[in-house]
Amino acid sequence: MNIAIIFAGGKGERLNNSFALPKQFLKIDGKEILVHTLLKFALHPEIDKIYISVLKDYKDFTKKLIEKYDIPKVCGVTDGGDSAQESIYNALVCAEKENSSDSIVLIHDGVRPIITDKVISDNIVSVRSYGTAITVVPCYETIIVTKDGKNTDEVPIRKETFKAQAPQSFRLGDIIEVHKEFRKKDNPYENMVDSCTLFHTLGKKTHLVAGNFGNIKVTTPEDVYILRGILEYNKDFGNRK
Repeated sequence: MNIAIIFAGGKGERLNNSFALPKQFLKIDGKEILVHTLLKFALHPEIDKIYISVLKDYKDFTKKLIEKYDIPKVCGVTDGGDSAQESIYNALVCAEKENSSDSIVLIHDGVRPIITDKVISDNIVSVRSYGTAITVVPCYETIIVTKDGKNTDEVPIRKETFKAQAPQSFRLGDIIEVHKEFRKKDNPYENMVDSCTLFHTLGKKTHLVAGNFGNIKVTTPEDVYILRGILEYNKDFGNRK
């Protein structure tokens, strides 16, 4: 079973000063950003089920969107949490109730809609072969590591640096076990920005999968306009796999 876990529980505070709605519900090219993302997975032939976590106040609205756009494969819509990892965990628990622990789960941001079919398929192949898949793209700019935001502490070799994207994919039982390990702590998800960080912090290996550069995460007002341009380009020239 191949399952998409779409988390969209964020309030989008870096966007709320500019837009009235949380970013996942902004309309771009006639559809909400979340809808664009859901359709990418719903229409992929290898994805069997989709579970979504969203802001509690927008659960009914999300269900109406699923009905409006006739999005198949959605098996559950659950509450988001106070952090991205809480939202992911809630959706994973929802999936765990109905699926075997060896199911493959692809964890993906609801505001990252320019995912290609090939990247989704490559994630599934990687989990089958290696147990994990972290979607990445190489860094073409120099990375600076700083602890105080003022002074340079480290400059990694650029050819050895990559930007982690999504999906980040695992066996359902493995990622649930990792979450439960962290949830024993007082502040379980402090500094845990994604699933890759969770695994790495526990000393677990993760396997890299090549992503696509257009697969941006909508975070700032500028990203909204970049996304609009990418969608226009894809509409005019075709979405390259």
